[in-house]
Amino acid sequence: MKIHFVSLGCDKNLVDSERMIARCISSGYELTDDPEEAEVIVINSCCFIDSAKEESINEILSMAEYKEQGKLKCLCLAGCMAKRYAEEVKVSLPEVDVTVDVNDFDEIVSRIGVFLESEGMKAPAGESEEDEPSRLIVTAGHYEYLKIAEGCNKRCTYCAIPDIRGSYKSVPMIKLLNEAVYLAGQGVKELILVAQETSCYGVDLYGEKKLGELLHRLCEIEGLRWIRLMYCYPEEIDDELIETIKSEKKICHYLDIPIQHASDEILRRMGRRCDSAKIREVIEKLRKEIPDIAIRTSLIAGFPGESEEDFNTLKAFVREIRFDRLGCFTYSREEGTPAAGFDGQLSDRVKGERRDTLMELQQEIAFEDAAKFVGQELEVLIEGKLPEDRVYVGRTYRDAPDVDGYIFLDYAETKGELMTGDMVTALVTGTHQYDLVGEILKVNRSTATAGDN
Repeated sequence: MKIHFVSLGCDKNLVDSERMIARCISSGYELTDDPEEAEVIVINSCCFIDSAKEESINEILSMAEYKEQGKLKCLCLAGCMAKRYAEEVKVSLPEVDVTVDVNDFDEIVSRIGVFLESEGMKAPAGESEEDEPSRLIVTAGHYEYLKIAEGCNKRCTYCAIPDIRGSYKSVPMIKLLNEAVYLAGQGVKELILVAQETSCYGVDLYGEKKLGELLHRLCEIEGLRWIRLMYCYPEEIDDELIETIKSEKKICHYLDIPIQHASDEILRRMGRRCDSAKIREVIEKLRKEIPDIAIRTSLIAGFPGESEEDFNTLKAFVREIRFDRLGCFTYSREEGTPAAGFDGQLSDRVKGERRDTLMELQQEIAFEDAAKFVGQELEVLIEGKLPEDRVYVGRTYRDAPDVDGYIFLDYAETKGELMTGDMVTALVTGTHQYDLVGEILKVNRSTATAGDN
């Protein structure tokens, strides 16, 4: 029986999807990329903000059409939307046959099987082996995400994640190490650590932060070349973590620090745990200890009560800090969150204008800073090539997949064919907006590191 998966939302959702896929495959399903051929379709949904909720609903309706146009017998909704809107889905989306929320991923095979049998169909009856992989890589393969924790304890006033995903729960370290060894054995070169907040890893299990120890042990795994950290809250970045990033050569000199705002009043209303002075202090220390570090952040424009003064404070902070990478979202009024009931809700027009202003400002900063890399040599992870343009496409340590930029390298036949996942040393010769342009100096066939960036 053929099964098709659609994974929406964040990279953490993608990890969940790969785990569900592994369970389904080991139970006898055959994975297909073609939804028209699928007898079962699983949508791993997201509903973090309104646009994500709308995307999930549209995907449900789109996939449901294969009940008439294709072979579809069972449409399964998994993930955040199945948890947050369980009752609403039953009433408003009868196209959905089975739901599996974020706490029930282990039951996906049995729930689909019960439905199929209730409809007079025989479900696959394969049995999982003890050595079956915990997840099945379905993306590029040369990089993968390692989800080190689930849920969150921060309770920011705008965020529904704790209500959907629950409190912070670290994954036991031995389980993470085993998974990382498996991924490295499958050819993964870059391991990207993710969670709702990676910087608190271990506090709930071990009584203290263990991110530094986890990183040290991951660096010992043969085959991994880069290790990248995402979602580190500024108040949790301590000297041990900074020293670990500085000293371990496989750890990319890159840190994602979602600050959300820089006005102390807005940070207080958001329920954030630090003020702008603390954010500035952490960034200054990082840049002092690791001069070539690339710092990414995310911002929310138009939070309830955000005055012109607050917004000007945020703009000034962005100009001062000059983040290497920055993403900005308009505030989404999520039901059930404290901020949804706050006074001072702003119009979509104002929120959109403020987001656009911030992104235009960041564009100026990014274009100026990119020029500073002309003439430098950087290690590059090859993502693929564009034969018509005679260039390879790659990423440097400064660029996380899907959210940051690329470097385009002149295609050089004399250096032999490069494959996705190969690593090279490149000379930066120019820039193109957010991206770099360069030429390949050498191919790094031996074990490489991210330390000498």
